[in-house]
Amino acid sequence: MSEYFDIRDWDGNRTGEMKERELVHRDGDIHGTAHVWVIRSNKETGRPEVLLQKRSQEKDIFPGCLDVSAAGHLDAEEDFPEAAVRELKEELGLEVKPEELERLFLNQETVRQTFRGKKVYDREVSAVYVLVKDVPIEALCLQKDEVESVIWMDMKECRKMMDSRKELFCVHPGEYERIMDYADKTLAHELSPTWNEDCLSELDEWIESQGIYIRQ
Repeated sequence: MSEYFDIRDWDGNRTGEMKERELVHRDGDIHGTAHVWVIRSNKETGRPEVLLQKRSQEKDIFPGCLDVSAAGHLDAEEDFPEAAVRELKEELGLEVKPEELERLFLNQETVRQTFRGKKVYDREVSAVYVLVKDVPIEALCLQKDEVESVIWMDMKECRKMMDSRKELFCVHPGEYERIMDYADKTLAHELSPTWNEDCLSELDEWIESQGIYIRQ
């Protein structure tokens, strides 16, 4: 069964036209997505952390990359808040009410790349939400055809990795930095003297366990 999207303008408004997903990504039509960043304060260090998902290897765009906690396209006739709640439930098994989410801003992004020999022209307008929730990874139920695994990561170290190991990520740096600013203002944090070495060691072990290899 074909999947249809509403064509939108850069402000997120519907134009009244619908098209099939494949044609939208071929023609570069603007369409809507919802991004939900799940964040928390680390109980030991007090530093802000973000929940990242590793995309399934079966995804047609950016397979196997680290991405927003939960995100996805808006279905035809669906609004941004509905999509945000739905994606959390579908991808992570996390049930929330719309009022638990805080919408921060709209983000516009254009991607023109080739994946598995297929050219993609992807223009998205994304409503970006934050959910402050300390949820254990083992309590999540991942949608395996979408999400391979998840990891809690220190937000500042994550930003550094986006520069040093950018091939691992499909996150828009400007969007992420605005989430960091939000976390800095809303989550209390203190630096633990041993945090840096311990966290990086755990992160390296996780990357190796996930079969992520760094291209030189």
